[in-house]
Amino acid sequence: MNVLKRLSALSMVAGFTILTACGGNSGSGNTTAANGAANAPSSASPAAPSAPVTIEFWYGLGGKLGENMEALIQKFNASQQDVIVKGIVQADYSETEQKLQAAIATGQVPAAVLSSNADWARKGYFAPVDELMAQEPDFNKEDFVQTFLTQGQVDGKQYFLPMYGTTQVMYYRKDTFEKNGIDASQLKTWEDLAAAAGKMTVKEGGKTTFYGWEPMWGSGNMVDAVLSKGGSILSEDGTKVTIDTPEWIETWDLFRKWIHEDQIMRIHSGGQGWEYWYKTIDDVMKGQAAGYTGSSGDQGDLDFSIVSAMEQPGWEGVGEGKPVAQAIMAGIPAKAGDAEKQAAMKWFTYFTNSENTATWSINTGYIAVRQSALEDPAFVKFSESNPQIKIPLMQAAHGSAPFQDPTGGKINDALTIAADKVQIENIPAAEALQEAQKIAQAALDKLK
Repeated sequence: MNVLKRLSALSMVAGFTILTACGGNSGSGNTTAANGAANAPSSASPAAPSAPVTIEFWYGLGGKLGENMEALIQKFNASQQDVIVKGIVQADYSETEQKLQAAIATGQVPAAVLSSNADWARKGYFAPVDELMAQEPDFNKEDFVQTFLTQGQVDGKQYFLPMYGTTQVMYYRKDTFEKNGIDASQLKTWEDLAAAAGKMTVKEGGKTTFYGWEPMWGSGNMVDAVLSKGGSILSEDGTKVTIDTPEWIETWDLFRKWIHEDQIMRIHSGGQGWEYWYKTIDDVMKGQAAGYTGSSGDQGDLDFSIVSAMEQPGWEGVGEGKPVAQAIMAGIPAKAGDAEKQAAMKWFTYFTNSENTATWSINTGYIAVRQSALEDPAFVKFSESNPQIKIPLMQAAHGSAPFQDPTGGKINDALTIAADKVQIENIPAAEALQEAQKIAQAALDKLK
């Protein structure tokens, strides 16, 4: 939400005109006062205060995440008089990108969007932000978690800024684990977790009434499990799609078996936006499942008097887990006006400063993007009594980098289709993945 669920102000020039939220028709959006010359008569009337720049910020966050975002927007708007951010909520990340694509086509774009797409950056749909960063003396990009910052770079330029980090971790009911004599600290492998899930599952009349675990719908945490087993998406030279290797087939078929044959796990799929995600959370919180795999950003929706958190496991004989640790990034569409771009950077700067990135982490469970946030007094105090906040940080330390799809999304799309076949349709992993590999390889070969 699969993410992990923050900077000081940029000085604005004095003559901003009133701007609408969309920048496609605004040109530079930056004018100067006509009577501002140094030799103006002393009797001249003082210039009227410049109006704030109003921009739209599109984001696909629901539940408490959305509430936290809106609260921070309001805090920003009250903190200064140069920029007004108007939050525009989308159903999820995918809808944000779909609507942005339509906006780019018409030229009526928002100035800021919680979205990133390297292929679109190469096509000129997003503006590089290196100069905007350089204009801000307090930006201090060295303070960012560098693995997150570099994820926003495309062909050597910074196009996107990390707003928060995410990784998928495990949440479990403390009472269920205790009742079944299961020690979460001893679940080091997926084999351990499957055994525990089998022990906790309750069946009546051949039908499961309480599930031992609920993976999240989609390819995400199944890909995590494959990476933890040593699998890869591409060969080292980047010329071959490797999603049909034994590491993939064996891992995905175990998930299929656990869901459809053993019926010790299940998934919720479909629905509007994040509906499937919240149904999964509800199963655990309402006592219908022992635990689930979800985003570090779920922590704001969970009651930790009932649940606790642990890292994703590894595999027997392989080692610790290596799930993806990814930055959720924001960008500035290239068609936004100059004044709007500066306003967007001011908003991003505020969101990612040490205090706000620490507060966002505390309230949501997502990973802070600045190293200095770990020294924030509020974060230090919170982590002492809420140790679950440290789990995503600990896991990210040995996580995998997110896959950068060179085909513009076709490999990821093939994996999404294959995951549905395995998780929903009970199709053997070998069949689903081999078909996906052929489609993905054909897309990759077209780049040659």
